Amino acid sequence: MNITTPQRSWITSGCRIAFALISLAVGIALLYGGFRLVTLGGSLYYLIAGIAYAALGGLFLLRQKTSWALILSVAIFVATVLWALYDTPALAFWPLLPRLMVPAVLFMLSLLTAAIQPDTSVTTRRFSAGGGITVLAGVVVTLVAMFSPHGGLYGEGFGKARVASTVPTQPDDWQFYGRNANGTRYVPYTQITPQNVTDLKVAWVYHTGRRTKGPGAGVDENTPMQVGTTLYTCTPENVVAAVDADNGKELWRFDPHAHAQEHVSCRGVGYYDISADDSLSIEDRQAATNQPCAQRIVVSTVDARLFTVDAHTGNLCQGFGNNGYVDLKPNMGPTENGKRYHPTAVPVIMGHLAVIGGWVRDIVHGEPSGAVRAYDVRTGDLAWAWDVGNPDNPVPPDANTPFTLETPNVWAIPTYDKALNQVYLPTGNGPPDYWGGDRDAVKNKFGAALVAVDATTGKTKWVRQLTHHDVWDFDLPSQPVMYDVTNEKGEKVPSLIQTTKTGHIFVIDRRNGEFVTAVEERPVPTTPAAQGEQLSPTQPFSVGMPTIGADPLSEQAMWGVSTFDQLYCRIMFKNSVYEGPYTPPGEKPYIEWPSLLGGMNWGGISIDEANDIMFVNDMRMPLRMMLVNHEDAKHYKISTDEVPGFMGTLRPQIAGPYSGVRIDILQSPLQVPCNTPPFGTMSAIDLRTKKLLWQVPMGTAEQLGPMGIKSHLPMPMGMPTLGGPTTTASGLLFFAGTQDYYLRALDSMSGKELWKAPLPAGAVAAPLVYKSPKTGKEYVVISVGGASHSPDVADDVIAFDLPTKE
Repeated sequence: MNITTPQRSWITSGCRIAFALISLAVGIALLYGGFRLVTLGGSLYYLIAGIAYAALGGLFLLRQKTSWALILSVAIFVATVLWALYDTPALAFWPLLPRLMVPAVLFMLSLLTAAIQPDTSVTTRRFSAGGGITVLAGVVVTLVAMFSPHGGLYGEGFGKARVASTVPTQPDDWQFYGRNANGTRYVPYTQITPQNVTDLKVAWVYHTGRRTKGPGAGVDENTPMQVGTTLYTCTPENVVAAVDADNGKELWRFDPHAHAQEHVSCRGVGYYDISADDSLSIEDRQAATNQPCAQRIVVSTVDARLFTVDAHTGNLCQGFGNNGYVDLKPNMGPTENGKRYHPTAVPVIMGHLAVIGGWVRDIVHGEPSGAVRAYDVRTGDLAWAWDVGNPDNPVPPDANTPFTLETPNVWAIPTYDKALNQVYLPTGNGPPDYWGGDRDAVKNKFGAALVAVDATTGKTKWVRQLTHHDVWDFDLPSQPVMYDVTNEKGEKVPSLIQTTKTGHIFVIDRRNGEFVTAVEERPVPTTPAAQGEQLSPTQPFSVGMPTIGADPLSEQAMWGVSTFDQLYCRIMFKNSVYEGPYTPPGEKPYIEWPSLLGGMNWGGISIDEANDIMFVNDMRMPLRMMLVNHEDAKHYKISTDEVPGFMGTLRPQIAGPYSGVRIDILQSPLQVPCNTPPFGTMSAIDLRTKKLLWQVPMGTAEQLGPMGIKSHLPMPMGMPTLGGPTTTASGLLFFAGTQDYYLRALDSMSGKELWKAPLPAGAVAAPLVYKSPKTGKEYVVISVGGASHSPDVADDVIAFDLPTKE
């Protein structure tokens, strides 16, 4: 088809006007945002760029010489590249992307537009066309590169073979949340290897039948327990089932009809076998061996009850409590039938005692007690109670004596040390969360601390606080893991490894609470503080272990998928109070980083015991928060419900002069976090050298995207993670707690992804790996029930195995 001169003129004019309008629009947007940023003390680039792009649009629109516009376009892009290289904290892919992608596209369009203008010389036309095509190729290469991992870190010893250590004898059953009593989640099996893991296939699928719709449906955080040929699962509302470990068929099912509106979750169940309880006499064990409930499943519910069922039949153990149930609410204060208090952790079995902590709603004075209790799993009798208000007198109160209200609670999983007869309690802070101006000495001593308690009597042995006067909701979120770690003198010390929301990892002597690796008390900001607040002038920083995902924020560290939302994020940052870690909460918007989401959260860690390598996942989601006084709170609608969430609302925080706290993710209008990716990683730490071995982004943007719309693009940016990893003796790490829907296997020495299997929804539980005593087959099992910020929910328990060889 021949194009006439008038048609060609119309096309070239249309392209010129279209680009001029685009350039003008970009210029006006950058001018507006850039001026606001400059008034806040931020970068001048956006203001200058706005003027330049507006001028560029004007040159094209006013039909000035194309060569002038071309010179200005080249100048803008060259200056932008130089600024981007100067402004980027680290010359890496993700930081440079928002700084250069939009300018590169505009530069390309300006070149191609100039190339078709009638007043352009032949030389200029060739230069413009060639340059435009070259920039287009660069843009395409950049888009392709978005589908490759970026942002990994690799330390000394990465990928090298290790000299294996001697590993203590491991149990064949997965009887504890962290597989063994130490909590290392280490599997001593080698049938599934880095070489054959790609052959894994679905062996069976079990549907729990759990509720997946309606308020408070929750997500499935359950890691099933495996004893012999049986798996024991629980749903978020504590429906317990026994499943055949080889085919997934249901053996029995028990529904306690437990319902709650807050924090609906079941992370696992406890198991008690009286024949293996060496805290009892041989005669007592023999007498009960063949009786009903000699082996029993112990479950705490979301409506604050404790019950036991026969492990073989699923029938309630009638000799336990009142017809199989113990009510956990008496003496705990205003529980509102579990809405303000209920257990969230797996019952930890210590001989014939079960330790039960609990989640406490933490928004007002007078919240329920955070008391931790030990119950006899045979009878349901209360053995002792650790009440922070009376920590040295763990005698259970009578029916008319309540525990101390609003004390630090233990919602994470404790750890039982049989050798030392101690149980280690990771505490939260005393309510309310974000203002502590009237906290007493007891709250300030026991909040956000590891506490060792005598397992027989409940008496306090030692206390090690990891956040002083916590007003950031930095509860200790995960199970403390028992492992022997070398100190600076090279001595093996029986230790506890405690991960935190702050990104710090603390190693503590479990005999006396002393630090094994170096910790420094460093000054932290105490101003600007909230009215009447009494902040701690120092906080403990774990300098002897790597800190994960807690690099300080800055204006330059703000990110976005484009120039425009990066500019918005810079404005938000400069318009907020940020004084580094432990920025004081106040009435002006302040940034909490790492945030109450983590850092590291409840999933915990795994340790390759043969190679002394620790694995931990994290999330990186800064929050923009603000305390709201009583007068200003009148402008908000306040609800005491936390489900489906409190982001973007006024969460009640009725303390001192305040009625609430505004909590928002620090994100752009596209609902993309303002910090630079990755937003979640998996890290390997060498416990011999205390150095980072490797760190890789975990998860893709496939199920997420701007404005909450699924992108369906598997860009491995690293998404926020929950749940925890599991490692095997063969050199594999299994993990599913990403925001996309996959179970993955990584090479534990390099972090390289070796295999992944699609799942019907997100899965935040830790994977279970076991070997069937019947068939000898090794299985990998994951509970699939949904993930945070995901609309998809499921009720699947999926097992994978290797194909049977003919």
